[in-house]
Amino acid sequence: MLKKSQKLEIVACLEQTYKGEGTMLKYGSPFELLVAVVLAAQCTDERVNKITARIFPRLNTPEKMAALSLEQLEAEIRDCGLYHAKAKNLLAACKLLLEKFNGEVPATIPELMELPGVGQKTANVVANVVFGVPAIAVDTHVFRVSHRLQLAKGKDPLETEKELEKLIPKEKWGEAHHWLIWHGRRVCKARKPLCKDCVLLDLCPFKEKNI
Repeated sequence: MLKKSQKLEIVACLEQTYKGEGTMLKYGSPFELLVAVVLAAQCTDERVNKITARIFPRLNTPEKMAALSLEQLEAEIRDCGLYHAKAKNLLAACKLLLEKFNGEVPATIPELMELPGVGQKTANVVANVVFGVPAIAVDTHVFRVSHRLQLAKGKDPLETEKELEKLIPKEKWGEAHHWLIWHGRRVCKARKPLCKDCVLLDLCPFKEKNI
């Protein structure tokens, strides 16, 4: 079991390596980021960026998207995983944005989570990236990397989020979320982690190192 000082040393190394790295999703407004993050569930950011590049020139506001039928929106995002549920949720979210929030994406996590299809992770991402709200969004990369590095041991994303919040200073929550994601994408991969190339090789407690 790592001491807190060892965990903080790992976090500091991640910060030095990935500082300044932000979301890979491409967006031009809070609404566009919201849509992109909803689409990103069980779908790669690369694919989402291809889809949004195609649809955002025409469907970049709640008003425009809400004007589509369910079948029309499904056709627009058909190359995204779970497109049936995502289209349904996006249309419902657009209508709620128009009815309750004057067409504007709300800035708080509780309000964001009122939107259909928006869970804790999605709300955390949007609130942090767009509005600067301190938050750690635990996706598959964050969950995997934080567990391998023994920064957290929670059984689910919510438990993991709470543990990371206790460890990492609040003012760095949003940035740290991206450090863990980029480390997971580039080095600490799910099947074959690139341990030989890892800046954390000497600090990492992962017993199944690929070296």
